Amino acid sequence: MNKDFWLQLKEQLLNFLIEIGPELIYAVVSLIIGIFLIKLIMSVLKRTLKKSRVELSLKTFVESLSIFLLYGLLFFIIGSILGIKTTSFIAVFGAAGIAIGLALQGSLANFAGGVLILVFKPFKVGDLIHVNNNLGFVQKIDILYTRIKTFDGRMVTMPNGNVSNSDVDNRTMEPYRRIDLNLKFSFDTDMDTIRQIVIGALKKHPELIKDLPVEVYLDEIGEYEMKLKARCWVASTEYWPAYWEQLEAVKKALDTNGIEIPIPKRKVYQGNTASSEQK
Repeated sequence: MNKDFWLQLKEQLLNFLIEIGPELIYAVVSLIIGIFLIKLIMSVLKRTLKKSRVELSLKTFVESLSIFLLYGLLFFIIGSILGIKTTSFIAVFGAAGIAIGLALQGSLANFAGGVLILVFKPFKVGDLIHVNNNLGFVQKIDILYTRIKTFDGRMVTMPNGNVSNSDVDNRTMEPYRRIDLNLKFSFDTDMDTIRQIVIGALKKHPELIKDLPVEVYLDEIGEYEMKLKARCWVASTEYWPAYWEQLEAVKKALDTNGIEIPIPKRKVYQGNTASSEQK
């Protein structure tokens, strides 16, 4: 009886392989050919996008989406070869889609966020942005995440859903950006002299935009000093190096002309006499 069982099992297995074998072989061959074709199509697509004038952010998004769609089509073809009916296949995918959609609501929101970013273009790859307390250059925008590289070398990955729903400060969207320097001087310092010294120092910077104004204004009269604001314009991509260099140039120009930082003073009354104290 034991021998008959194994013979029967062997016969059933052979019948199964004879029945399903060709479809299984076709499916495996189709899988191998499909993967090869997907790689070939993606290679052609990448070369085409590279030669085109499409923005880099859109290129990465199209590549990510194309891979997803091509593999989905491949699995659909393999299922059809194995005998899964189209209606059943669609029903299975529909049910799976609902289940996956409920489980991956955040990912779907990120996908929608990625589409919104590419459509409305609040930023693109290469822009310097400040979002969610992170400041850095955009490195990549794919179907789910945006990656930025900070000034200290960190790579920050942010979900597109959060980015698209946040305030994005794009600091390189405009070609020029204004530098504002806050300066303090004692009340006995001559305003015209300060203005001449500061403007002269600012105008020497090689990255200065010559067609835009260089200004120095009295911004506030404080308790111990007068506060001035100096302004000039540079290319947005050169903002931070120019800011630090301009601040240093102004400091050196003031030192050369003997103008010091103001020291708070307080008058102390003692009896009928008044003495001046520095604090």
